[in-house]
Amino acid sequence: MGALDEGHFNVQLENRVKLSCVELGFEREPETLAIEDAVKVLLQGLGEDVNREGIKKTPFRVAKALREGTKGYKKNVKDIVQGALFPEAGLDNGIGHAGGAGGIVIVRDLDLFSYCESCLLPFQFKCHVGYVPSGQRVLGLSKLSRVADIFAKRLQHPQRLADEVCSALHHGIKPAGVAVVLQCSHLHFPNLESAFLDTNHQGWVKALVASGSGLFENENADIWTDFLSLLRFRGINGDKTHIKDCTEQSWCPSLSASSAKISSKLESANQGMIAAVVSIIRSLGEDPLREELLGTPSRFVKWLMNFQNANLEMMLNGFAFGRMDLKPNGEVCRSKEQIHSELNLSFWSQCEHHLLPFHGVVHIGYYCVEGFTPIGKSLLQSIVHFYGFKLQVQERLTRQIAETVSSILGGDVIVVVEAGHTCMISRGIEKFGSSTATIAVLGRFATEPSARAMFMQSIPKTTFGG
Repeated sequence: MGALDEGHFNVQLENRVKLSCVELGFEREPETLAIEDAVKVLLQGLGEDVNREGIKKTPFRVAKALREGTKGYKKNVKDIVQGALFPEAGLDNGIGHAGGAGGIVIVRDLDLFSYCESCLLPFQFKCHVGYVPSGQRVLGLSKLSRVADIFAKRLQHPQRLADEVCSALHHGIKPAGVAVVLQCSHLHFPNLESAFLDTNHQGWVKALVASGSGLFENENADIWTDFLSLLRFRGINGDKTHIKDCTEQSWCPSLSASSAKISSKLESANQGMIAAVVSIIRSLGEDPLREELLGTPSRFVKWLMNFQNANLEMMLNGFAFGRMDLKPNGEVCRSKEQIHSELNLSFWSQCEHHLLPFHGVVHIGYYCVEGFTPIGKSLLQSIVHFYGFKLQVQERLTRQIAETVSSILGGDVIVVVEAGHTCMISRGIEKFGSSTATIAVLGRFATEPSARAMFMQSIPKTTFGG
């Protein structure tokens, strides 16, 4: 399993194992087919039709994303480091600075992602890695990122990830010391019930972890001060006492006290889905019996069931017994109507193409007669949540919210959705920080550019970061 297990990887190389999925016929590989079968079980457990247009190819897309995101199990640090070590005159075990022995080489702000071993959701992190050269050896800078990526592309926990990167570099380049600092962000996805009750839900859990070897092995060593000083512009306090291990319980939201209680009724009802997740973990090259992974299938299924295909239209009937015209009887002069906006309504959803989460904010605008009480924000938030907690695409979500609000309010509605998609970082494209905006317009907002422009100007410029 380990990238430092030379015997394991020598056998792979002797058997001419190719790492390219294309060369091996990725679609026909047993691991891919096993994951596809497992994903079909999960979709059926959610009440979905696996032949429905839109999710027909989801099993393959999920398999491709998962195998791409865990390809580190098949890569070896030695293959990357060898051939990238270069002699540099003046480097020895004596005293030196500015590239000599004792000088630090740091590569900062490596944007990477990994899959959380506790819940199988991706998490993203910035990696800052440095080393003190020795023995007349320096490493090609890009290799620091590639080594970090090997261990990121596995089921991981932040502290172990930092330790493995540090250990691999120390053994691979034999420097005087290695330091690794990770700034990790884990999406904290609420369940449907808590989304309604907790209006101040925090969407991210953050952790700052560090690992050191050689000169950096002592966390109180002065060299840590030098290292952290060069990170102070990266939002990291130079005081090394602020670098702490993140415990397993505090890191993954699925392991919190409220989330850890998985009822026996739930497990009994979803044994097939849990077995499917076990199959996925095994197909990725992991051992489902590893202690840290024992509860992962149940936790993943519990989270996934938030998006069960319920009849949301029936639930929404209680909101729309009839059309709520926000104007008095008779004609009203348009000059007395004004655009009312409800901004930054949070939503959480699940991409039906990759079974990966996306989340963001919804902005809704509609006409309301001056002096009349606008529709309650809680009602609009409920509509947003009802359409969010199901397998979705953002374009459909935007349209459904607009049509439902229009049916209640009377026609003139504009909806803008801004979201960050996990599938934009946890697949090959890895576009960190990107966000997607979609818009739906009905009634006068569709025919009057000035009305659309007025609403757009009411949206804060910095509402959502991907």
